[in-house]
Amino acid sequence: MPWWAWAWPVLAWIALLAAFLLGTSGPLAAFCGAVLIATVFAAVYHAEVVAHRTGEPFGTLVLAIAVTIIEVALIVSVMIGAPTGKQELARDTVFAAVMIVCNGIVGVCLLWGGARHGEQGFHLHGASAALAVLAALTILTLVVPNVATTAPGPEFSPSQLVFAGVISLLLYGAFVFVQAVRHRDYFLPVAGGEESHLPPPSNSAAATSGGLLLAALLAVVGLAKAVTPAVDAGIVRLGVPQGVVGIVIAALVLLPEGLAALNAAKANRLQTSLNLALGSALASIGLTIPAVAFVSIALQRPLTLGLDQKGEVLLGLTLLVGIITLGTGRTTVLQGIVHLAIFAAFLFFAVVP
Repeated sequence: MPWWAWAWPVLAWIALLAAFLLGTSGPLAAFCGAVLIATVFAAVYHAEVVAHRTGEPFGTLVLAIAVTIIEVALIVSVMIGAPTGKQELARDTVFAAVMIVCNGIVGVCLLWGGARHGEQGFHLHGASAALAVLAALTILTLVVPNVATTAPGPEFSPSQLVFAGVISLLLYGAFVFVQAVRHRDYFLPVAGGEESHLPPPSNSAAATSGGLLLAALLAVVGLAKAVTPAVDAGIVRLGVPQGVVGIVIAALVLLPEGLAALNAAKANRLQTSLNLALGSALASIGLTIPAVAFVSIALQRPLTLGLDQKGEVLLGLTLLVGIITLGTGRTTVLQGIVHLAIFAAFLFFAVVP
């Protein structure tokens, strides 16, 4: 184990303690942000160790569920701490996660992997299953609120929120069952990856990395929450829309998974990259929506889930291009460029609506 794999999580907890005792002033907030990013790299290392030990597709589930727990914790903590003005944060964060994963992470992986290996292959049945569930989840939770009439505006009524939360859990649970049990072979790596010959780590090494992964992820949650006020203040000073806060939160929690997916694409293991990327998008919706729905109902906090017209258009374009990209079982650099162009449009119109 490299020294930084355990040193950064330790330093992260020290920085978190300092932020708790001293508050997050400008210099300390910047230090916490730097340590947070370094700790993310350590989390990637430990997640890959655990994933290599458990094998596919169970390994990719470890990081997908872990980062989604971080996302849920951040959103819920902000919802509880800010009684008003944050009713759109969950929607912005979930939508940003979908766009970052399906266009940013997938685009970079396809571009880098295609530039290095030419064409890359994956199992078409697995990608199709993930896209079908992703389309259903995004439309039911982010678009249907705009056309439902029981509650005014882009919001669900309490009974509709319960339905959305239950159906999200059921769809994600069904996908995990298919991925890990029923049709596990759809999500196994295609032969030929550069690292397929490496022996798995020992049980003790995997257990140590599992503990350090948990410590690193918890530290990331605390540090991200500590630096969020500084990010919020910076966004206000810059005069950009509040929806950018959701993009920042989603980018922070998806950074470990994005780096792991990129490493897999570089090693010619595109199936693992897609498992990580699409699995994290599904977990982001399937687990986050039920959690925030429960908090909204229990605390009687307003919750806006419906996207505006611009978001609906970008979501529809993402799903359409995703179906075309993953519809042949082979990808090249061109698909990566297209997805990155959509991601650039998402970021630009988030800042300049």
